[in-house]
Amino acid sequence: MGELHPLGENLPEECRAFAVELRKLFLGLGVSVRRYAVRRHRDPSTISRFLNGTRIPPWEFVFDLFTDLAERRGVAPTPAAIELVRELHRAAVRTSRSPGHAMEILQIQLADADRDARVSMAHQDVLGEALLDLKHRIADLEVRLNQAEAAWATERARADALERDIPDRDELIKERDLLQQEVRRLTEELDEVRLRGRLAEERCLVLERQLAMVESQRPAAVPLQEEEPMGREGPAAPQRAMGPRPKILVVDDQQNNLLAMEAVLATLDQELVTATSGQEALKALLDHDDFAVILLDVQMPEMDGYETAAHIKRRPRNRDIPIIFLTAMGSDPEHSSRGYAAGAVDYMAKPFDPWALRAKVSVFTEIFLERRQRRSQGEDPAD
Repeated sequence: MGELHPLGENLPEECRAFAVELRKLFLGLGVSVRRYAVRRHRDPSTISRFLNGTRIPPWEFVFDLFTDLAERRGVAPTPAAIELVRELHRAAVRTSRSPGHAMEILQIQLADADRDARVSMAHQDVLGEALLDLKHRIADLEVRLNQAEAAWATERARADALERDIPDRDELIKERDLLQQEVRRLTEELDEVRLRGRLAEERCLVLERQLAMVESQRPAAVPLQEEEPMGREGPAAPQRAMGPRPKILVVDDQQNNLLAMEAVLATLDQELVTATSGQEALKALLDHDDFAVILLDVQMPEMDGYETAAHIKRRPRNRDIPIIFLTAMGSDPEHSSRGYAAGAVDYMAKPFDPWALRAKVSVFTEIFLERRQRRSQGEDPAD
């Protein structure tokens, strides 16, 4: 700027270096010395002496210069740049021999020290009040702690007295634990008995229906009509075409189950062939022909129903015989899907509904008779 006076003559090297850096900062503002003096409420001649090096400014002036320059550029100065100017300022202050400047520096330092003293006193007062409050709280807590310890000692004495009055406390606790275990055991046993009772009731209902069916199949003294009506005893036996009666293969390792099956299916005018194992079932399929349906138990020793069904389906002469699985394992989807995968056409859980079983067997028997009739008439059996 035109108003900047040249650097002073015979300046110490430190003062000259500081003045050069200070002038660079001021030139970055892009304002005149007079305008900047008005902005910062300073004397223009004093600022001119700061900038030509004949007088060392206080650090406050330099810091304000940094602030104004950062506002103009929109970028804050780096700590390294500030520290560089700070070192130049300290060196210039050390080499300056101006009494007025030294007095100004001392006044600034005195103001800083006074400000620090006042801040310290205020901080001291705050800390003192906080410390006094904490001391009062500690004293209050000590009183409450003493009261709690006294109450605890009293309660402890009462507990000791109660323990002396009840010497068999451990025995009582042990007896209580044993009784609780017995209660849990009896509860579990009761739940199990209830479950067995419900299952037994369901089985009784099924068995009663089976007995009613067997009783209804007893021949009457004088038949009222030749044609057997469709009544409570279930579906009537299908009209059999000319030729041997169709066979039903019943496979179960329990003799009682075989007898029950014979009773349920006795009136269907079919020949029942029984087997007690998977091996006997395979042999029966070799010895006999014309099986309309196979009723196959799942749980059997040595060879179960799934394995037996797999062997049956591998034989070309038997693979088209429908298989109905009868099992006591329930109708769980996992078991039923395994049965269908083995080639079964149906899956029934024991105890089974006798009317449903008779109906299913009757349907497959009718299908078998129709196929045999078509074969006898020379039609393609696959039609």
